[in-house]
Amino acid sequence: MKRTKKERQALLSTTIQENPFVTDEELADRFSVSVQTIRLDRLELSIPELRERIKNVAEKNFDDEVRALPIEEIIGEIIDIELDKSAISILDIKADHVFRRNQIARGHHLFAQANSLAVALMNDELALTAKANIQFTRSVKQNERVIAKARVTTMDTTKGRTNVEVSSFVNNELVFKGEFEMFRSKNERRS
Repeated sequence: MKRTKKERQALLSTTIQENPFVTDEELADRFSVSVQTIRLDRLELSIPELRERIKNVAEKNFDDEVRALPIEEIIGEIIDIELDKSAISILDIKADHVFRRNQIARGHHLFAQANSLAVALMNDELALTAKANIQFTRSVKQNERVIAKARVTTMDTTKGRTNVEVSSFVNNELVFKGEFEMFRSKNERRS
C-alpha cells in the first residue's frame, strides 16, 4: 500500500520514538522507499541520524549509572544496563574497524566492545579485567551491527572478583563469546 508523504512521515516518527535504534535501511525496507527518502524525511522532521539517537539515549539513561569508566570510553553504545546484573551495547562496524583487503572486522574491536561492557557493568569505582577467555565464532563484516549482551554469572565480594559472560550477535547469530573475570575493590559497599 502506497502512503502519502505525510502519512509516511507520521509513521516514521512513531516508529523511531518506539525504537530509536532502528536504522535508515530498516526504515526504508519497512516503508518501501529509498534510504535517501528516509534521510530526507528525518531531516524535515528534525530527527537525528541513528548514531546521534543512540548517543542521546545512552547519555540520558546511563551516564549517571556507569561508575567504573566514563561513558565515552565504552566501545559501542550502551542501550541497557543494570549494574552488577546485565548490560547490552551496540557497535556498528565501519570502515575504520575492518581490514581493507577483505572488510572483515579486526578482532580487537569485538573484544574491546565486550571487555568495556564487562567493565561498565561493575557497580564499582575500580574495575579491571583480571582474566578473559574468548572465542570468535564467525567473521564480522563492514556495515554489520554487533549487539553485545553481558551478564554477571558470579560475584565474590570477599575476593573482589566478579565473573561476567558476554555474548555478541549479528542478526541473532553468535559471533563472539567471552568469559571475563573482573577485579574490583573489595571494600566498596554495594547498594
